[in-house]
Amino acid sequence: MASAWHGHVPFAHWLICALRPRVIVELGTHSGVSYSAFCEAVVQSRLDTRCYAVDTWEGDEHAGAYGEEVYKEFNTFHDSRYAGFSRLLRTTFDDAAGHFADGSVDLLHIDGFHSYEAVSGDFRRWRPKLSRRAVVLFHDTNVREQGFGVWRFWEEVRSEHRGFEFLHGYGLGMLIVGADAPAAVAALGALDDPDAITRIRERFATLGQRHILDFGLASVEHKAASVRAQLEAETGRNSELRDALEAAQARAASEAEAARTE
Repeated sequence: MASAWHGHVPFAHWLICALRPRVIVELGTHSGVSYSAFCEAVVQSRLDTRCYAVDTWEGDEHAGAYGEEVYKEFNTFHDSRYAGFSRLLRTTFDDAAGHFADGSVDLLHIDGFHSYEAVSGDFRRWRPKLSRRAVVLFHDTNVREQGFGVWRFWEEVRSEHRGFEFLHGYGLGMLIVGADAPAAVAALGALDDPDAITRIRERFATLGQRHILDFGLASVEHKAASVRAQLEAETGRNSELRDALEAAQARAASEAEAARTE
């Protein structure tokens, strides 16, 4: 499924490799692009990580309304690849928070309802759950329309914590909340040289665009393969119909010839 998060998949892989989180929690999963990136990075880095996706899968004003098929499709995809270390929690963010111990979450991705009140509420509700190594990701930090307020909350918390913001893909903010974040993550969050910040933004934007193109190509190839399979099946059915028609014509001709000779 198309998603602005495709442009952030390369950074997600870098972050998982650098942070090596023990517990990942995502608030707001929808079709699962970002969550799949986290899980795939866990697999590729061979980490002993537990992953949890929290969502009602009912949609909202910002994500739009969608049907049960979105959950079913992602659930099938997820269970076939990541069920050994990951769970989909179909509940509210507030309810899910009660099932995690304080200080246990190393990576929290907040991508639910995008109003200022919702984002700030999610952060404050989950703040006690964050570990001393914790990083929080905020998507849509670069959207200032349709009631989105992530940018406003990002500016507030960025004044209190180290962090880094990417501007492509509607914006992605990485906030370093824990005092003991790994060196590579801490170094990124401490950058204050404008040229260095621009270079890193451009680098990951380029990698993100490449991922988008690769994903688009894979989607086209998948659709083409599906069309080919349908055509082959249709060709097979047409061949069967043709054979049946020829057999029927042969029988009719034989019966007609037999009738003439009687």
